[in-house]
Formats: sequence, structure tokens, C-alpha cells
Amino acid sequence: MNLANTLTLLRLFVSPVFYLIYSKYGWFGLGFSPACYLLIALLALAEFSDFIDGYIARKWGQVTDFGKLFDPMADSIMHTCVYLTFTLPPIGLPIGYIFIFLYRDFLISALRTICALKGTALAARMSGKIKTALVAGAAFVLLILLVLYQRGFLLHQELQTSALIVAGIAVLFSLFSGIEYIYANRRHIKAALFSGG
Repeated sequence: MNLANTLTLLRLFVSPVFYLIYSKYGWFGLGFSPACYLLIALLALAEFSDFIDGYIARKWGQVTDFGKLFDPMADSIMHTCVYLTFTLPPIGLPIGYIFIFLYRDFLISALRTICALKGTALAARMSGKIKTALVAGAAFVLLILLVLYQRGFLLHQELQTSALIVAGIAVLFSLFSGIEYIYANRRHIKAALFSGG
């Protein structure tokens, strides 16, 4: 367990804390306004750890099989938990958005695992990297909208409509990146799924 992998695991611990502060901020003696800023700080910490663990792994030669497998998994779990939290009021995203995120990530993970078992490693696509950045960026925008709502610059309906559009863009690109990934690797996937042995 090196430093890079420890930072990867850190993102898994941020997710439940994020949920609790969003939904139960009173438990921590926080008001709504401080909770909003703390949520932004937590998300920034998680995203920074995602950047820095990859840098450390490459810079210090700490690239491991665990890291290759768990880093994208930790990203998926963290982002899914964050957006699942956003289905709660006051943001209130539709739960269907979460189903699309989960379906895309589970399908890609399953295909990568099957291909790996057949001896073929499917490389990450640029669309997948853009998707990760877009999903993270949209989450920050949602939190900024939440702050604007808390400060009285947005009505509740305006908050929910804006959040629906911002998160919807991330959802649509997530779906596109999954389709593009499967299409780009269609020969490897077909060989892995339908070959004998």
C-alpha cells in the first residue's frame, strides 16, 4: 500500500462524508451555508487526490495492478455517490441520471475485465478522460448553484432547472463516451466475448 494507492482509497472515504454533510449537516453543528462551502472543499480534495495519485504513481514508479484497477473504480464510486447525493433536496436530480452513470460504468468495467481475462488490455479513451473531467466540473457547478440558492440569488425552481441542465450535459456525454469506447474497441470486445476457451 503505497502513497498513490492510499490517496485512491481516500476518495472512497470522502463519498459518505459528502453525503452526510449534504443531508445531515445539523448533526455536525453546521448551518446550511457553511455546509455548502465544506462540500466544495471536500469535492476539491477528492478531485485533487485523483490528480495527485496518478502523478505520484508515474513520478515515483508506484504504478501497480491495484492502482490500475482501483483508480477508475474509485472515481466511478465517488462520482456516483456525489450525484446520488444530489438527488436529495434541494437540488433534487432525477434518479434516472444515476442509473445512466451506473449502467455506463458497470458495462465498461465488465467489458474491460472480460477482455483482460482473455489477455487483451483495453486502453483508456480520450472521451473517457473528458467524461471524468466533465462529470467533476458539473458537480462543482451544482455546488456553486447551491451556494447561489442559499444566498437568495436563485429560487428553488431555478436551482432545480439549472441543475437538471448542467447534470444532463454530463450524463449525455457519459453515455456518448461509453458508446464511443465500445465502438473503438469493438473488435477486441467481439473476440473476447465470442472466442472459445
